Amino acid sequence: MEANKIKIKTLFISIATIAFIEVARFVVSRSYFNPMVNLGVARVLETGLIITIVLVWGKGLSSIGLAPPTMSRGLKKGLIWSAGFGLVTFFGFIALSLVDINPLTLIHTPLPGKGNEIVLFFLIGGLVAPIAEEVFFRGILYGFFRRWGVLLALILTTAIFVLAHLVFFRIPVTQMVGGIIFALAYEIEGSLMVPITIHVLGNMAIFTLSLIP
Repeated sequence: MEANKIKIKTLFISIATIAFIEVARFVVSRSYFNPMVNLGVARVLETGLIITIVLVWGKGLSSIGLAPPTMSRGLKKGLIWSAGFGLVTFFGFIALSLVDINPLTLIHTPLPGKGNEIVLFFLIGGLVAPIAEEVFFRGILYGFFRRWGVLLALILTTAIFVLAHLVFFRIPVTQMVGGIIFALAYEIEGSLMVPITIHVLGNMAIFTLSLIP
């Protein structure tokens, strides 16, 4: 994909915007509001504001791989990538099972107990959050780091992506693998719709498998 698509001004304004919203979310989360609703509102705001930023101060939607003419093709490519990734994961699960490792323990995600909360979890964690994360991590960060080459951009964005999902100092393996796949898909296809599709379907699959006792 083309380098130098994200200007440093666009990067700094985007980071400042994300930081402000995340601080506000932390403050609000201490109140009685539903944490998942807070997360969803924050991610929608972040997505909308970053898109506004690239339109006003950046080089337009094409700079983050969301040029309208490419979105339909990107969605189709994303489905193909998802199918391939799913097939590889399936055979990986079989290989782990053959050596007495339960693969579900590697991807298990704690889910809420109530039905309506589970639906909300799927909506926010499976759709809204992945879109926001791809717009920022791949659209903005990868697009900026890409000026120094594919390898460095991939390493930096994946490292930051993993750190953002770090829980109790345990390395989130699924996020590490996902970060690499999302970056490669964006690099190869040039459309942010590809990693968005993979990310959304991947999260939905992980949450669905986590329903298994």
